[in-house]
Amino acid sequence: MFHWLREADRGLSLIFRQFGQMLEDGRHVFDAACNAFVGGTDPAVVGRDLFATDKRINRSEQAIRRELVVHVAVSQTVDFPLCFALMSLVKDAERIGDYAKNIFDLAVECRDFPGDPMAPDIVEVKDKVSRMLAKMRSLYESQDIDKANAFLVEADAILEHCYAQVTRLLGESSLSGQPVAAALMYRYTKRVMAHSMNVVTSIVMPVDKLDYFDEDKRTRDKR
Repeated sequence: MFHWLREADRGLSLIFRQFGQMLEDGRHVFDAACNAFVGGTDPAVVGRDLFATDKRINRSEQAIRRELVVHVAVSQTVDFPLCFALMSLVKDAERIGDYAKNIFDLAVECRDFPGDPMAPDIVEVKDKVSRMLAKMRSLYESQDIDKANAFLVEADAILEHCYAQVTRLLGESSLSGQPVAAALMYRYTKRVMAHSMNVVTSIVMPVDKLDYFDEDKRTRDKR
């Protein structure tokens, strides 16, 4: 979607650079939070940088919105649907930072989680998601439709796994302490992946279909 918008209006180049930085910052805070929760990193070591980066994400979102409003007001040739789509996508990028903060909160409350039996699977999932976040940034730059479709298939498999793990944990007879933390971690990671999918749908779907890729499966998120 964005490759020909760039060509049509070079005045939006700053906005695209800012959005790309939001995606990069989102991966950074996700990695930092996960390392604190399941990697044994002291939350005090990463906390200041994590929250500073999240504030930068928020400032970028606000700046992009202001610049889009100005662009729509002064430009003689405006593609309104695409500007509205970008408004939606920056919210998805911003939400990744919010879920990273939720994961960081788990790290603060559950300092001994790295020794939990669920930790190895969560490490594997978080490593996959981190790689996917890097791919998302690359796809945003390349606008490669085939790779975007492959991304969505792989991301959906991660969502399925997280959903299955949450369902299993919640189905246990009693939940307290670390099993609850594990269930929340899967849930937050699942939402990070879902927001990443929303960004990538912009490559393969028309504007009116954003956020609705594979809708039949994704309705489970409403539960």
